[in-house]
Amino acid sequence: MDLVPKPDQVVSAAGNAAHLLLYGGLADLRPMPRTLIDEDTLREVYHYREVPDVGSSGDPVLLVTPLAAPAICFDLRRGCSLAEHLVTSGRPTYLVEYGNVSFRDRNLGIEHWVEEVVPAAVRAVSEHAGGRPVHVVGWSLGGIFALLAAAAYPKLPIASLSVIGSPVDVARVPLVAPLRPLLDLTRGHGLVTRAYRAAGGAPTPLVRWAFQLSSFQKLVTKPLAIATRLDDIDFLAQLEAVDRFTAGMTAYPGRSFGQLYHRFAKGNALAGGSLEVDGREVSLAAITAPVLVFAGATDGIAPVESVRAVVPLLSGSPEVQFEIVPGGHLGMLTGRAARDTTWRALDEWFDRWKSKPKRAARKRAPAKKATAKKASPADKIGTNPNRRHSSASSRALSPPG
Repeated sequence: MDLVPKPDQVVSAAGNAAHLLLYGGLADLRPMPRTLIDEDTLREVYHYREVPDVGSSGDPVLLVTPLAAPAICFDLRRGCSLAEHLVTSGRPTYLVEYGNVSFRDRNLGIEHWVEEVVPAAVRAVSEHAGGRPVHVVGWSLGGIFALLAAAAYPKLPIASLSVIGSPVDVARVPLVAPLRPLLDLTRGHGLVTRAYRAAGGAPTPLVRWAFQLSSFQKLVTKPLAIATRLDDIDFLAQLEAVDRFTAGMTAYPGRSFGQLYHRFAKGNALAGGSLEVDGREVSLAAITAPVLVFAGATDGIAPVESVRAVVPLLSGSPEVQFEIVPGGHLGMLTGRAARDTTWRALDEWFDRWKSKPKRAARKRAPAKKATAKKASPADKIGTNPNRRHSSASSRALSPPG
């Protein structure tokens, strides 16, 4: 809003304020309809229902939720919902979430998600979609889980991987980097370790506070932003939806939080390209699916360089594409600018790596024997470093407008 508001801005602001006062909100928070198709310990797999006039076809898309964050990260509000976009585009769309984490789940480590939850969800989705390979999309820690599951089980029916805001090198995260030398001094017996062991994990208020801390500047200036943009209904609706998302955060299981704290925050283990999971070394170089990597231009939780660090580690992938998109940690996934940036890049990626329909084999007449031509190393996908990272693999998408 200008310093001297125009008459139409005054009318819009008054209408929005009245709507807020009378109805308590402006955002359309109706969830996309979905059906439970598979479940087990801290695993719920849902299928988003088709839109009647659109239907669905092609390879399914599985959205992988991070720990502690509510699944509405993929379905924030109507108009800013990745799930809504995929369903209305005619793609079979699925979601895996984990339900409520409680004290009784304190002994579950990240191997539960890497070896059980994500692989089981991929198989369930593939089966439900008629045996088609799955485009797996993970946000934040969900992206890390997707990468490690694909590395641990290369034969999973995965058509492609897309990881959004997943920091692999935490030494490049400004919020963590200054603290790492201090964390090392405790040698695993510091206040943080004693606290999460006693609590059985990272409690919900702490998780919520940590997320808000990453956007501290926006939190401080929020009242001013609301006061100066009362005429912008889309802006106010987005703030309302983000507030609901933050309020819905849950706890981390104790063992999982301990592993993330010691191996990632202190040890920065994944920056070397591998991680010990349940007694075995899982290497990102074992991933054989194409991988699309997104970094948010203003992401404080997973800055660009902490995310970009994964690209050279994916040496077994036929192609790795890296994208810088506008927005912070949540905004890059489901902000207003994501409609024309992140979502568009995902659509292009899915179309590029869609599976070909199987055709019945036709009988052919016997052919004369011919001397087989030996393929050169450059002809094999994944062995030519120039092919693995295409010339368009590092384009940055600017905000619209």
